Amino acid sequence: MATKIYVNLPVKDLQRSVRFFKAMGFGLNPEFSDESAACMVIADNIFAMLLTEAKFREFARKPVADASRMTEMLTSLSVESRARVNQLVDKALAQGGREVREPEDHGFMFGRSFSDLDGHIWEIIYLDPSRMRQS
Repeated sequence: MATKIYVNLPVKDLQRSVRFFKAMGFGLNPEFSDESAACMVIADNIFAMLLTEAKFREFARKPVADASRMTEMLTSLSVESRARVNQLVDKALAQGGREVREPEDHGFMFGRSFSDLDGHIWEIIYLDPSRMRQS
């Protein structure tokens, strides 16, 4: 069985967050979703578990960070092209997300970052294999 990653994120308004990520093109897995959690399918083995703050507190042993005021982590996703980077970030911005910083172009890597409705930072990057450093 392939390793899967489930990124668990506290959200203030579950349905609003579900609409945000659906508008970006991510699917919803109803098998792992209910009134307190939604499993958003990012890729075959990558999922964002959106949890109400109350549900998130059931798992967290420390205080829950307010991602709108501090950075709790950076979630980076690699995609297949620069166009896909722009497409995903532009969709996030159209749904109320905020661009975190200017686009970064390092030749071999292009990326843009946004914060979602709850302030969680997402970095979307494209790595150009033809321009990667050979080791």
